[in-house]
Amino acid sequence: MKILYAIQGTGNGHLSRAVDVIPELKKYGSLDLFVSGAQAEMKLPYPIKYKSKGLSFYFGKNGGIDFFKTFKKNSSRDVIKEIKNFPVADYDLVVNDFEPITAWAARKKDIPIISLSHQAAFLSKKAPRPKQADPLGEWILNNYAPIKKYVGFHFEEYDKNIFTPIIRQAVREAKVSDKGHYAVYLPAYDDKKLVHYFLKGPRVRWHIFSKHTKVPYHVGLISVYPVSGQDFVESMVSSSGVVCGAGFETPAEVLHLNKKLLVVPMKNQYEQQCNAAALNKLGVPVLKKIKKKSIHKIEKWIEEAKPFCIPFPVITAEAIAKLMDKAEKR
Repeated sequence: MKILYAIQGTGNGHLSRAVDVIPELKKYGSLDLFVSGAQAEMKLPYPIKYKSKGLSFYFGKNGGIDFFKTFKKNSSRDVIKEIKNFPVADYDLVVNDFEPITAWAARKKDIPIISLSHQAAFLSKKAPRPKQADPLGEWILNNYAPIKKYVGFHFEEYDKNIFTPIIRQAVREAKVSDKGHYAVYLPAYDDKKLVHYFLKGPRVRWHIFSKHTKVPYHVGLISVYPVSGQDFVESMVSSSGVVCGAGFETPAEVLHLNKKLLVVPMKNQYEQQCNAAALNKLGVPVLKKIKKKSIHKIEKWIEEAKPFCIPFPVITAEAIAKLMDKAEKR
């Protein structure tokens, strides 16, 4: 069987999950990789046959997506051309991690395709949603990479096709410690703004990882670093707690590591609002945004919050087996 694994490259989470998924997919046939998106810092330790800018969202510096840059950097004409010309017909099966080009190409050419992603979990109505409805957000989740068959990942098994998170081996095998610092990964915020706020907060050591700086620098007890997968993992596993966006992979890893967790969902990003709702049900505190008035809430979190411990089981082989079973039942 010839399999194409199409991965969304807008964030590091998709690629980090792919490192564990790829060896399992290879057990079922010959495998080619396609990565689309332009925002991930992580590099896959496997050869990539196809690359594309895809449809990328670009982070802003005030807690949300930079819609002007997103519109400017994305060419609908190029994407339509890629969809038309992408050789999906060369494959017996496309495994899609929220990647739009192959999703639309397979749909147009009637090629077997199955979604394997966190976003696929939202095809189930049982996956948690925020109290305030967002019809546009729901439409994007359903139509950005439209696929009917799916195997999804979420913080809990909310439905029969949903598995708990894949925790990458680098995190599972890491030596966990507590060196007293707090790791911060909020890519939609300017690091200088974060430094300004955290300087006014509790006197603890902060490790801020930022997409907006290329060189490390230090201000008092605050250290700011460019985003690096390995450096962030080392900081996270040796931290007292983590402040991060309401994505999926990072919060899941923090829960697995038995660390304090505080999430700040991105503005106008419906998926993160959904994740925040799910995390809040688990007892994880959610901060609407980082601002001057937020500092006392962060201080209270440091003083009173307890670590979470949700040791997620290894489910990669089981999830891929279920995916392949769905492929055979076409």
